[in-house]
Amino acid sequence: MALTTDDIEHFIHNGFVKLEGAFSRATATACRDILWRDLKLSPDHPEAWKEPVLRLGMYADAPFREAAVSTRLRSALDQLVGQDRWIPPQALGAMVVRFPTPDAPWDDGWHIDASFPPPDDPTSFDYFKWRVNFQSRDRAMLMLFLFSDCGPDDAPTRLRVASHLPMARQLLAHGEAGISLTDLAKEGFDSSADCDIALATGEAGTVWLVHPLTVHAAQAHHGRKPRFLAQPGLVPSTTLRIDRADGAYSPVERGIRLGLGL
Repeated sequence: MALTTDDIEHFIHNGFVKLEGAFSRATATACRDILWRDLKLSPDHPEAWKEPVLRLGMYADAPFREAAVSTRLRSALDQLVGQDRWIPPQALGAMVVRFPTPDAPWDDGWHIDASFPPPDDPTSFDYFKWRVNFQSRDRAMLMLFLFSDCGPDDAPTRLRVASHLPMARQLLAHGEAGISLTDLAKEGFDSSADCDIALATGEAGTVWLVHPLTVHAAQAHHGRKPRFLAQPGLVPSTTLRIDRADGAYSPVERGIRLGLGL
């Protein structure tokens, strides 16, 4: 098993766990090479790094598939989400490359990720209209794939420790219909403002497995080398539930139940 009992309890109570060596450094290097190519930039010419952050789309190249379906990662996801309860990704998306800069990026606000479209516009591409609910419909996990070494100065994702607990309670008020990202941003994330902060650091090949209701944020890069990251969601094969008759709750579901006092 990829995770110990302590790892799983840490995930339930704190909202994340760090999986080191989830894929090889060679795979991480191959992924970076592809991203450098598509960025039309070079690690040898930092004078051309003009933007604090650049984003790229979905990748199904062999190195990305290798990272997404590694044996160690699959084992961890089975432990946290449940065997046969998640859909293996065939590609990795939401690529975020952050470059050294003294300026704050435009996308460093606290948030959680939306997971399903508005009911009145199910084909909407306006992500800010997408919604999230207390059962994290259509998202079983947020995964942070590190394709480069990431220290405290290299713009690691900030995680509010145990923020999934108050967030579950906050979202419960909106029922199964949930709330849009726009309205949630207006409502704010003060319910988790007093949480401690963890930094998603690690060597290339690390994957942080983050509860889908954990509040997180980007930050400015004060290091020397760009940070390469994929942050895809994991799609469940069955709906997450907090009322299973057999009591066979996954750690993701147990985290929600803990937040709701169940």
